[in-house]
Amino acid sequence: MNLQRVVALVKKEIKKMVREPAALFMTLLFPVVATLAFGAFFGKIGGSQETTYLIGVINMDSGEPPQQWSHYLLGNLTETEILEIQHYESNETAQSDLVQGKIQAILLIPENFSQSCNSFWGAPTDPSRWANITIPLYLDSGSMFATQAIPSIISQVLTATVYGTQPISAPMPIQIGSPSLVEARSLTAFDYMAPGLFAYAAIFFTLIVAQSFTLERENGLLRRINVTPTTPAEFMSGQVLSHMLVALLQVALVFGTAFLVGYRPVVGVAGLAFAFIIVSLFSLCCVGFGLITATVSKSSGTATGISFLFILPQMLLGTFVPTGMSTVAKIAARLVPSHYLTDALTSLFLRGAPISSPTILIDTVVVAISSVTVLLTGIFLFGKYGKA
Repeated sequence: MNLQRVVALVKKEIKKMVREPAALFMTLLFPVVATLAFGAFFGKIGGSQETTYLIGVINMDSGEPPQQWSHYLLGNLTETEILEIQHYESNETAQSDLVQGKIQAILLIPENFSQSCNSFWGAPTDPSRWANITIPLYLDSGSMFATQAIPSIISQVLTATVYGTQPISAPMPIQIGSPSLVEARSLTAFDYMAPGLFAYAAIFFTLIVAQSFTLERENGLLRRINVTPTTPAEFMSGQVLSHMLVALLQVALVFGTAFLVGYRPVVGVAGLAFAFIIVSLFSLCCVGFGLITATVSKSSGTATGISFLFILPQMLLGTFVPTGMSTVAKIAARLVPSHYLTDALTSLFLRGAPISSPTILIDTVVVAISSVTVLLTGIFLFGKYGKA
């Protein structure tokens, strides 16, 4: 083995990496970004991974404030540090926020709540003298975590509120009503993941577009196009439209496959059409990220690696797991367009929210603005720096 040649090869590779900023960026920064993303996402940095749920409360308890049992119940719910209370004057307003995903549950405390608690303590061993009641509970059908965790938490807090230090195995005059979600339909884990599948599939357009433009530049196709009558606007428009058509086909395939395995979203024809529209808008964003990637990439291999700097954050923060993240990750999720796409499709497919609901409209506007901005930025950068 010739040590001198080995050293020369090492120097050559180092010079090659330093002279190509994209390769240097990929080699040094991508591992850092990936480590920070996983650390923030799984709660190692940026705050704990403790999850809190916002529940709406309509308190109709007619008991006097000093002896109002609902006051103790709400205090105990807050002390869990898992539930945050938001008070509502009417059930209609609370239901509207629940459908839009602004809250994860609704607890309706009936007017005879204090009376029922007092009847228990007036004759704790005589159930015939109790005033039995049921507390209605409504859950967010778009959150698998909420539907599993909230009923048991509220049940435990209610038991501790009524019994105090008494044995919890004794009967009680107050019961939590069957959550409306359970009465409506039974959902599987796939039902909760399905909205994220559409964003997940579209995200990879970043990689496809980046490789496509980089290969065309490597093969000299872009230089040949420049000597034809085709204008840059015509070329870019054709590229954008073709990828939008592929995005629509991709959405149709994802939905068709999901339907075959038993997925049944609570949405009509108008809702499905709207889903196609918002996913098409999001695909423009992915095309823009692909153009930005192709601008700084000197080869298709480098384009593959750099594209994951755009793909990874959107996959982690905006597809399947918006709940259960650390505090910093929840804030970061609002910076990626895929979060708003998944949020809109979750409200549409799982909560049955109408297209005109404020949450869906806001999500759509954010997706549209961010997609157009990223696309125009990608076209400008690639047109100025990426064709050479």
